[in-house]
Amino acid sequence: MSLETEFLPWLISFATILVVVLLDKWENRYIKSILDWFPAILFAYVIPALISKFGGFDFSENAIHGISKDYLIPLAIVTVMSSLSISQLKAMGWKPIAVFVAGSLWIALFPVAYIGLTFDSELVQGLFAEQQFWKGLPPVVGGWIGGSTSQLVLKELVECPENIFLSILILDNILVNIWTILMFQGIKRTDLLNFRLCISDNKKPESLDMDQKSTLHPIFVVFVLLILVLLVNMFTSSLVVKIILLSIMGLILRNFIKKWPFNFILKFGSILIITVMAILGLKLKFDLVQIHGPLLWFLIVWLVSHFFFMLLAAKILNINAVWVPIASMANVGGIATAPAVTAAYEKKWMPHAILLAVLSMATGTFWGMLTIFLLQGLFQG
Repeated sequence: MSLETEFLPWLISFATILVVVLLDKWENRYIKSILDWFPAILFAYVIPALISKFGGFDFSENAIHGISKDYLIPLAIVTVMSSLSISQLKAMGWKPIAVFVAGSLWIALFPVAYIGLTFDSELVQGLFAEQQFWKGLPPVVGGWIGGSTSQLVLKELVECPENIFLSILILDNILVNIWTILMFQGIKRTDLLNFRLCISDNKKPESLDMDQKSTLHPIFVVFVLLILVLLVNMFTSSLVVKIILLSIMGLILRNFIKKWPFNFILKFGSILIITVMAILGLKLKFDLVQIHGPLLWFLIVWLVSHFFFMLLAAKILNINAVWVPIASMANVGGIATAPAVTAAYEKKWMPHAILLAVLSMATGTFWGMLTIFLLQGLFQG
């Protein structure tokens, strides 16, 4: 076996991980301004593709992709799921969670409803059906609800082509950055929304302790997670079954081991996501990427309507409208941006935003699986 096929893909992936981590930690204001619009994790996807293109390599059929699908993606799933605490969810109360779930429900079902109602339109028949762009919609669902882990898992489940996936990633990244700016401004005006919608609830949520001290050594934690992945791989080769089993196991770890290390798990999970993205980037071919205006408008309508649906839920439940931008960012923005946006309104609520973001990471894959099932019924039934 040649160096190119055996070692080079791994060297490129590890070098990419190092670059992305350093970029993310670089405190240069010019670098930070670039990363605001082109986040470091997207470099994890693009850098390997650039090296492959200009180096004349083709790693699309390399064994590294099988290793990623069989071991790294399942490891990322069990890691993310082991960050969700059921007791903390109970302490937060059901109404904020209901608003959050309403947003997730809309994200998962909007494309199905739109395509079902406009099935004969040019957008649906020309772009989604003929060019197979419908396979890019479940990764959007995963990206908006669960983050990069769910996005990558759903890409594999729906077998989304690389060119469609990159097109979706680019548009998704642009929209999420604009949406984050809008939510930063919008959350400051939620008191006015409460007045306009006649929402009388001003109840403050209970405080949550997210920084639990752990006596478990990180090496031991990683070893436990790896053993679980190996055991599940011995039991089944189905990625769907792996997702379900590892999700249950992750929840058990977090909720039955009192000293399970929340902060380490989040850091380890982020490294795994970068690794999987870097390996996926080895498949990417830039000359196949296309950006479609109608698809952009579809995504805009999808995202904006998700906000208004949550606003309707807040009105029905008579819960402070501030939970709408918080839940939206927990869905769409994730664990980094949700607490930052929340801090613009009330810093004491940041742990609640983190918890909703963790809930988003834990449920995104399953919402996306529902979207895949329904879309397959429309396009392949």
